[in-house]
Amino acid sequence: MSEPMRLNARVAAPLKAVHHALTDPGELRIWLAEHAEVELPHRYEFWGRHTPEGHAPHQRPLHVDDHTLRLSWLIDGEETTVEIRLEEESAESTTLSLSQTHFDYREAISGDGGVLGTLQTFWCLSIANLIDHLEGRELTPKCDFTSPRMQERFLIGASPEEVYDSLVDSEKFSRWFGYRIDIEPYVGGRFAMGGFEVDEAPGKVVEVEPGRRFSLEWPGFGVSSWELEGSDGATRLTFMMSGFDEGNPPYAGWMGWLSGAAELRRFHELSDWQPIWFDFEPPTLPEETTATR
Repeated sequence: MSEPMRLNARVAAPLKAVHHALTDPGELRIWLAEHAEVELPHRYEFWGRHTPEGHAPHQRPLHVDDHTLRLSWLIDGEETTVEIRLEEESAESTTLSLSQTHFDYREAISGDGGVLGTLQTFWCLSIANLIDHLEGRELTPKCDFTSPRMQERFLIGASPEEVYDSLVDSEKFSRWFGYRIDIEPYVGGRFAMGGFEVDEAPGKVVEVEPGRRFSLEWPGFGVSSWELEGSDGATRLTFMMSGFDEGNPPYAGWMGWLSGAAELRRFHELSDWQPIWFDFEPPTLPEETTATR
């Protein structure tokens, strides 16, 4: 079995506030799931359209204390274990570390991971929303696992020119996305996850309209597009994915882009911006595979 999937994030909130948001059902219904019920130590459940296999709850608590939440989550027939650990950095800062078993990065990135392959980006988006909720910021829309529609709009507190530049400049994109990206920002150019020398099946730039539109085509997975328009000194950004098999929507990739959008907003709106993620070193992309983007 592969090593558990691990994520580490920093939250600008006291440890007790983070713990409350993780264990209060009303809080969970804001940042995590459509439905949640918690009666610790005996019950911890979340389900609904924003949860993988969310037609019914499939979780049960294993351990909870002031710093740790561990639960079992039956998903795709596998009894996985989720563990969330909290550590106090200061009176107003907490580090959160999350792990989950039965996630295989290579299968997820190649599109062969099934429901289990959605776990990493599900938690990336969920943790990003937990942090924005605790910091008093607008949340990023969640993934709807009951719908093949993949289009959302975001308001970003920066000009369209500034936002567009952070979508086509390799260094800036890599900073807010948290992973090296190489971009050739012209029609026919490449968009490479991990860098040109690593990504053997890069995306292809198919639309470029400076300050207004940028689109990428992924071999076998459709098109990702960003559309920008000015809105009272800010930018109304519409992000969409199209051209995919609607019988098998790329939910993992969709949630990855949504969690990226949360960080893109922070990148432009926070004067003291720092990535919420730390100690994150994604594995090398598998050879002869195409990412689920």
